[in-house]
Amino acid sequence: MPSRLLFADPLAAADAVTFARRAALLGDGLVRLRAEGGVLALTSAPLAPASLLDETPTVLGMRFLAVDPELVCDLVVEASALEADAEAATAVLLPDTGRSAPWAGISPPRTGWTAAGEIDAATLAVRAQGGIAAVARAVPTDAGEDVVRTVRAAVWGPEDDEIAGLPQGVAFAAFALGFIAGEETAAIRRSGPWTRVSLTRGHVLARSTVRSGLTAVRATGSR
Repeated sequence: MPSRLLFADPLAAADAVTFARRAALLGDGLVRLRAEGGVLALTSAPLAPASLLDETPTVLGMRFLAVDPELVCDLVVEASALEADAEAATAVLLPDTGRSAPWAGISPPRTGWTAAGEIDAATLAVRAQGGIAAVARAVPTDAGEDVVRTVRAAVWGPEDDEIAGLPQGVAFAAFALGFIAGEETAAIRRSGPWTRVSLTRGHVLARSTVRSGLTAVRATGSR
């Protein structure tokens, strides 16, 4: 019998499947499932760098749902493989195998967040739609993956004054994952290199790029 996630009610199970279906179309198509204390955190990476030289920002989408209090797990799976259980409305079927994702190893902190302003959800939607149109215009027909990634990094990576100086990819993630619905003001919080934009339907987290270089060469030994 396939492994299952047991949710508190049918709506929570349906929410998990909906999130997974949207996540399957974004980024690497993977979703992280981390459960503890009756809460399941579903996380996807609509945007994440593929290499050290890739300037695509790390932007995660996260949604919390109530699950079986006894469930404890932390795994990454293909989002498209999460399926509703036809025999139990409160359950979601898991795939047989897990996956690995580099972005899953840089989890945002759970505490230490401080308020840093607000953003109108409508502004996020407008910036997301503008960016999607810009990517569509800039990507040549039959472009390879490297070209597409370069264009996306150029559009979604720069800080956008219209959304409190966050990468425009934050707006894209909120829009593409279905977190924007109607009039709403999203709260902004920061913790170290992380910024979190919280909406009723979910959270978008962006990690600022931490670049390191070699220190200056120093002479050693006696003179």
